[in-house]
Amino acid sequence: MKVQLLDICHARSGDKGDAANIGLIAREERFYPIIRQNVTRAAVKKHFKGICFGPVERFELPNLWALNFLLHNTLGGGGTVSLKQDAQGKTLAAALLRMMIDVPPAVMRSPRPGSKKKLASK
Repeated sequence: MKVQLLDICHARSGDKGDAANIGLIAREERFYPIIRQNVTRAAVKKHFKGICFGPVERFELPNLWALNFLLHNTLGGGGTVSLKQDAQGKTLAAALLRMMIDVPPAVMRSPRPGSKKKLASK
């Protein structure tokens, strides 16, 4: 089933000069292998087509259930010289959370640890 990353992750973003920095954190451990498999450098580059003009680097942080991305040549020179409205890349985390990925239906329907509720399926 297709889900937005927003359903299984949270994220933070900012700037590193002209590179945007986006941290993507799985809401639960069971979602980390899914984002690790689906949220690739190529997928992020495609998602930010027209915004990211350089390479995308990905760093894995399995102990945090997280991925960190650096999107080079994205911020129009960086906060002090850019004419972009979001020169520090603060809104890019929200944009990444709108990415759709495939998630096995069984993973979405299984109860959360310590809960008898099932996640809503879409």
